[in-house]
Amino acid sequence: MTTSSLPGFRDFYPADLALRSHIFHTWREVAQRYGFVEYDGPPLESLELYTKKSGAEIVGQLYGFTDQGGREVALRPEMTPTFARMVAARAGGLPKPIKWFSIPQLFRYERPQKGRLREHFQLNLDIVGETSVASDAEVVAAAIDVLRAFGLGSEDFVARYSDRQLIAAVMIEMGVPEPSLPAAFAALDKADRESKEWILDRLLEAGVENAGTRERLTGLKDLTLDELSARFSHVDVVVARVERLGLFRRQIEAAGLGEFVLLDPGLVRGLAYYTGLVFELWDREGRFRAICGGGRYDDLLESVGGPDLPALGFGMGDVVLGELLRDRGLVPHSEAALDDFVVHVSEEVLPEALRIVHQLRAAGRRVGFDYRSRAVGKQFRAADQAGAGRVIVVGPEEVAAGECVVRMMDTGDEVRLSTSDLVGGSSGRPS
Repeated sequence: MTTSSLPGFRDFYPADLALRSHIFHTWREVAQRYGFVEYDGPPLESLELYTKKSGAEIVGQLYGFTDQGGREVALRPEMTPTFARMVAARAGGLPKPIKWFSIPQLFRYERPQKGRLREHFQLNLDIVGETSVASDAEVVAAAIDVLRAFGLGSEDFVARYSDRQLIAAVMIEMGVPEPSLPAAFAALDKADRESKEWILDRLLEAGVENAGTRERLTGLKDLTLDELSARFSHVDVVVARVERLGLFRRQIEAAGLGEFVLLDPGLVRGLAYYTGLVFELWDREGRFRAICGGGRYDDLLESVGGPDLPALGFGMGDVVLGELLRDRGLVPHSEAALDDFVVHVSEEVLPEALRIVHQLRAAGRRVGFDYRSRAVGKQFRAADQAGAGRVIVVGPEEVAAGECVVRMMDTGDEVRLSTSDLVGGSSGRPS
């Protein structure tokens, strides 16, 4: 039998799980600070829930099968369809806006590579029932503050933002046939990972036949809002979306987060369901995949059988985030496994030692002891290996006197305490 996990799946040894727990705790803390409430759904859903949103071609990317009831099912590759289904079930009775977050484990059958596995955990944070620019700014600010809570600053990452309606209108004005927009978006979405020649070839395949248009499309990212407004002032959609992005920027700056955001008209995100603001968080050095991505998807909930409600949100995976935290030296040190280790000098005093062990545990402390009554020196070594903060020594003399010896493992200081004082909550540190 192999000792390796399946390709693209992870074992979480204690140090790895400590990092995962730190990520989850930080995600929850920031989401709740912003007033979002947590939900969850089943990891197994009807296959139709995903094909309705993404088409039959997604089946090859899923862990899908026919269950014993003859139903076509799949492990969830994303949370949005489940989210839409759950909101649809109770939409009439939920106060708006709906502000929910979740931390699901997701599964995709694809080639494992750096920053992308076949399973990962993801923070999903969404607002439903709100169309204001303030809600756009709220979601982007939450994503930024999540990374700030890990100790990352504006020198470490940037939130690049754009607007799908704006860029779609600009591309059409540049000569892109409207039916070619989805494929053109998908090509431009890979501009950070592929060569310019590759992008130009994909745009040609998408139906953008004019070479000059293809060249201009690759330069979209260099345009400013003022340039877009001046060049396309005759297009009402462009004027309106430029104004909205300007207001978004001012609100982000009012929140004190202006140094974290950067307009990038070349950012389109390849998923077809985005209807307005889109954004991604990237490390400043560009060494990793996108840390986070999201935007406004006002038509998606209805398209997958949910209510006709505007929505926006983002997803932030744990894989790239974990790589970035390791790279920046921001992985927290694991806590000591034990607060106390109770050493019993002989088998005869084990009952008294066990009484102390269980009373300390009942008081909320993490306590270990030696199961085999080994020599005192070996028990001390076991305490050190377990990371115990203090060792409590119980011997015949201590039992007779109703006391125990407490040694602080970091300093070596020792103090005698009555067992009642010890269990009563004294730290055991000498004054």
